[in-house]
Amino acid sequence: MDNLYLIVGLGNPGSKYEGTRHNVGFEVADRLIDDLKIDGPTRFGKSLTGKGRLGDKRIIVMKPLTYMNLSGEAVREGVDFYKIDHTANLIVISDDIDLDEGRIRIRKKGSAGGHNGLKNIVQHLGDGDFIRVRVGVGAKPRPEADLVSHVLGRPAGEDRKVLDEAEDRAAQAVRCIIEEGVDRAMNRFNS
Repeated sequence: MDNLYLIVGLGNPGSKYEGTRHNVGFEVADRLIDDLKIDGPTRFGKSLTGKGRLGDKRIIVMKPLTYMNLSGEAVREGVDFYKIDHTANLIVISDDIDLDEGRIRIRKKGSAGGHNGLKNIVQHLGDGDFIRVRVGVGAKPRPEADLVSHVLGRPAGEDRKVLDEAEDRAAQAVRCIIEEGVDRAMNRFNS
């Protein structure tokens, strides 16, 4: 259905992961749920989902509960159940350590870029032909620093403010993709 979009925010469930860099996808999903006054989220299979509308488009916002590395299981379940054309109507929001903190990058398709959640989605869908909105969380502070500690760290102070602003822009970017198309959104939000 061309007027139905599945928007997936990637993250890890549980209070242990709240506010971490790796959970920016969940935080953007929460912003969309609040901003668009979406019903839910309620449990659907391996995820939490909320349903709503944006203009004449129907949207489902999903937060997989499978943990990041198995996100593809929940995404596949949603794509199949709702009969989503994943090449046009699936939007995945994730963190990106290769982007400077606070930057947004929208792509129509691509590789997983080393992101395990995206890698699992590609594996379950059979290709990387889906729209993704990546939110930059920056590289680890020192080459010898632990990557897991970086992405599971909770930014504070100015870093938190930059990330909050980026999450707001990412939510706006998702809305722009749905209302005006991915090309317009790429022109406006890719910096």
